[in-house]
Amino acid sequence: MPMRGSQEADRESGGRIQTMRRLVPVVIRRVKRSAATSVGTSLSRRILVLNLAALVALVSGILYLNQFRAGLIDARVESLLTQGEIMAGAIAASASAVSNTITIDPERLLQMQAGGEMTAPTDTESLDFPINPERVAPLLRRLITPTKTRARIYDRDGILILDSRFLYSRGQVLRFNLPPAKPQPPSLLEQAINAVTFRLRRFDLPVYRELGGANGRGYPEVEQALNGAPGTVVRVTDAGEMIVSVAVPVQRFGVVVGSLLLSTEGGDIDAIVTAERWGIFRVFLVAAAVTTTLSFLLAGTIARPLRRLAAAADRIRRGVKQREEIPSFDREDEIGDLARAFRDMTNALYSRMDATESFAADVAHELKNPLTSLRSAVETLPLAKSDNSRERLLEIIQHDVRRLDRLITDISDASRLDAELAREDVAPLDVGRLVEGVVSLARETGRHQEIGIDLKVDHGEGDKPLMVLGHDSRLGQVFNNLIDNARSFSPEGGRVEVTVRRDGAVIEVVVDDHGPGIRAEKLERVFERFYTDRPEGEGFGNNSGLGLSISKQIVEAHRGTITAINRTDDPADPGRVTGARFVVTLPADLAA
Repeated sequence: MPMRGSQEADRESGGRIQTMRRLVPVVIRRVKRSAATSVGTSLSRRILVLNLAALVALVSGILYLNQFRAGLIDARVESLLTQGEIMAGAIAASASAVSNTITIDPERLLQMQAGGEMTAPTDTESLDFPINPERVAPLLRRLITPTKTRARIYDRDGILILDSRFLYSRGQVLRFNLPPAKPQPPSLLEQAINAVTFRLRRFDLPVYRELGGANGRGYPEVEQALNGAPGTVVRVTDAGEMIVSVAVPVQRFGVVVGSLLLSTEGGDIDAIVTAERWGIFRVFLVAAAVTTTLSFLLAGTIARPLRRLAAAADRIRRGVKQREEIPSFDREDEIGDLARAFRDMTNALYSRMDATESFAADVAHELKNPLTSLRSAVETLPLAKSDNSRERLLEIIQHDVRRLDRLITDISDASRLDAELAREDVAPLDVGRLVEGVVSLARETGRHQEIGIDLKVDHGEGDKPLMVLGHDSRLGQVFNNLIDNARSFSPEGGRVEVTVRRDGAVIEVVVDDHGPGIRAEKLERVFERFYTDRPEGEGFGNNSGLGLSISKQIVEAHRGTITAINRTDDPADPGRVTGARFVVTLPADLAA
């Protein structure tokens, strides 16, 4: 059983490895394809440059404001102080008092009485504890070798006693590296790295100067140590390499007998900082590679679809005989929204082209009928034998001319409607007052004066005005057309009822007549261009069939609706049609 489980685990592990082996080349190919197709585009370059610029700025800030160097300096100072105190204690312990010498205090000498004797002092302050180089040198060599630091010992007067740089054990072979005969010039990469490293070095610190055998009090930290307190100073060499120096007093029974100066070698700290920066740089290279790969993938998901959309739009612009489709992207993001918007716009353009083509065909058909009638009348006129026939033909000619004039006027109005509605700005207007003005004008100057008009304006609660945003002249044209149309279908002595009211967030205008109504199959066709279904007794050709079509176009441009229904409100016979009703709804201006 354990063997079988192990084999199954091996097979699963092998399957995962095989899957990874298949997926890795696919991902690499996609990245290469994205890079090959996207790197040349402006958008792709911007994505790549912006991503890398942010990464470069971050890494540059880390390198420039790196706290690692400050922490390393503080740690090295603490380490040198600890080492110095230990070494100073060991050196002080090796110092011995010189008993055959007496330190003469000038002040005590002045205080003595004439003829008095000077006795040897018993306090330790007057004893001399000199540092013996021969005894201290082996001790210093053993203590300083593991630390890889430089140690210098100064006596109480600041005179250099020992320097670890010149301490050699007996039998030691000294080796010095000679400079190459012909130094190799640094490569471009090395020059760039050296330039960056040189710029990152600190030159705001004091410059280190080698005093050699001169008095050690020239170093401020040594002076401070000879006064009994440890001192630390951070300097830089002419090459910009940092040197940390720590001086501690060497004390024997509280008496400062000298100073121990410990200092790092030039470049030690810089080498550690450089190694740390190289680590950051390697991380940067990996991050830059990942960023570049992701940038290419991101550019591929953005730039390539945009390029396909641009190519499709260009094909649509150049296409003459066939229609081009905008590519669809099944994406729920901005690119998908843009593609869908392009498709909707293209479909709207094609629909507008179809509508224009259909409109042109309808116009040609409608103009052809009166022109054919006019041509027949003109050709028949010379053949007329009686005056009555000629007068009849002249009436036909005049009727066709008026019909042509009316058609051309309505066609011109319909063709300019979209441009005028798009060009003119909408303004708040009171639909109640607008309809009142239209009704008043229709009562005085309109056709069918024998048909009365009843108007009812319901302002609702608060008696607020019925405000909408729109074009007053065009909406007035709609209401005038509906009222005139209702009067033309009303029986003699009948009345047209107009109602204006608020219904929630819309303003509703209802025009009712008491005519024969509209056949059920014609309720939608009444809004088609050039459709006419006039009542009996009204002359043929007196209407162009564009009135309701223009009205629908105007209402829809105002984001409203217009519908036609039959009235069946007879209480005695509920199913009987008592007339037609046209309902116009417009979105109310809620801000008014």
